[in-house]
Amino acid sequence: MPHPGWTDFSFDGIGTRWEISTPAPLSGALKRRLLDTVAGYDAVWSRFRPDSVIAAAARQAGRYELPPEADPLGRLYDTLYRLSGGSMTPLIGGSLEHLGYDAAYSLRPAGPPQPAPPWDDVLEWQGNVLATRAPVVLDVGAAGKGQLADLLSGVLRDGGVGEHFIDASGDLLNTGPVPVDVGLEHPYDPSRAIGIVSLGAGALCASAANRRAWGDGLHHVLDGTTGAPVRTVVASWALAGTAMVADALATALFFVDGSRLAAEFDCSWLTVYSDGHAEYSAGFEGVLFP
Repeated sequence: MPHPGWTDFSFDGIGTRWEISTPAPLSGALKRRLLDTVAGYDAVWSRFRPDSVIAAAARQAGRYELPPEADPLGRLYDTLYRLSGGSMTPLIGGSLEHLGYDAAYSLRPAGPPQPAPPWDDVLEWQGNVLATRAPVVLDVGAAGKGQLADLLSGVLRDGGVGEHFIDASGDLLNTGPVPVDVGLEHPYDPSRAIGIVSLGAGALCASAANRRAWGDGLHHVLDGTTGAPVRTVVASWALAGTAMVADALATALFFVDGSRLAAEFDCSWLTVYSDGHAEYSAGFEGVLFP
């Protein structure tokens, strides 16, 4: 709990654990609105359920109407696809499934890594409309959990709860005036921290190769141009004004130098490399332990 005396509302959604902390208990009606928002997001964007819109796009090419949140999500992915030279892409879902991270969680690769299809060859994403030229397996996990945190924050604000703290299994959004100290998990030992960040109003999100890892060195952060897991970076953290941007940038740091991202986004960042060294922005609001 980030603040003494606050209350927690905990639940599972989109495959992860959520904790929403507020100064006073939430009403039953507001809790239902939050859960309905999670269920609605999952029904559109989950590639792990056969009845989602994304699952339909994986079966058949066509034109798919999406909710309003698709517009900022698509524009963000388009920017990061360009900055990363195609390495960060929402079309990575097929590559993940090929390596065993599929709806059945088989965790058994079907063969060597396969690159994602080039965006312009198979997909047009304009506003809240997807037009596909072939069946495609989209995966917006690099930004989706953060976007859902922002949407839940909007529900809370609309319900009169302007001050709250959302913890989506380590991806954090703080709207209150009091900073919260957050430990930065060691990329090789979850029981240890490599530093600490004081999170004020805004979001802190992380990405790490030790999370969602399986098989012989396989993990969920794949390079879209090769379909193979990234080996040069092991962990990253990004701070930004929204959780969607922070979440996306934490993944983008596996492919793009942080200073280049900071030229496009209002953010601060930390990247830990597999050779043991770390790089971070001048404005990174944290301390690394020796």
